[in-house]
Amino acid sequence: MAFKKLIEPLKNTLEHLQFETPLGFQKVGLPKIKSGVNVFGIGPEGSGKTTTLILSVVQKLKGKAFEDAPRAIIVVKDKQEALALRDKFNIYTNQTDLRVYCAYEEHNIDTQREEIYDGIDVLIATPKRLNKLFLLNSINLSQLKMFIIEDAEFSTISNFFQDINRISESINKCQYVVFAKTFDAKIRRFQETFMYNSQKVEIN
Repeated sequence: MAFKKLIEPLKNTLEHLQFETPLGFQKVGLPKIKSGVNVFGIGPEGSGKTTTLILSVVQKLKGKAFEDAPRAIIVVKDKQEALALRDKFNIYTNQTDLRVYCAYEEHNIDTQREEIYDGIDVLIATPKRLNKLFLLNSINLSQLKMFIIEDAEFSTISNFFQDINRISESINKCQYVVFAKTFDAKIRRFQETFMYNSQKVEIN
C-alpha cells in the first residue's frame, strides 16, 4: 500500500512533512497490516516501524471517532514511551477527530478511569496499568480492532508477558501486531499465545 492509498488526512500530513516515498519497512509492512493478518514487524531502529504503526492504526480506524470504547490498544514499556508515542500520534491525527489517550502508573487511576469512560479511540498503555484498569472493569474490549506491542523486547520480561497474555485471553477477536528489533526466541514466545497465525515482516 503506497502512501497514495491512505485516507486523505494522512496523505495531507505526509505531504506536509514531505514524506513522499515509503521506507522499506513501510512499503512492506503497511499493506501486510492492512490485510488484517497478525503481524510480527521486525526491523532496526530508524527503519520506519513506529510510523508504520501510527499510519496503520489511523487508517484502520478511518480517522474517525466512534462511540466510547477503544478500538486500538498499544502496549509500551513505560510512561516516557507512552507520552512520546502519543506526541507522534498527534502529528498524524491533527486532521482527524480520533481520541488518543495514555494510561500509566504515575497517573491517578480513578482519574484515568473517568477519562477513559468519557470515550477514547486509541489507548496507549503500560502493561501493569492496562491490566489493572481491565481488572477494575474500566476497559471495554468489545470494539477492539487492533492490539499492538511497540518495541516488544521489554514485554518478554515475565510479569509483563503475563499481564499482556492475560488481556489477550479476554479479547474476543482482533488483529495483533508485535513490533521488535529482532525476532529472537523471546519474541517468538508470543506464537504460543495470541500470535500463532502470524506472518512476519522483516527488514534488516
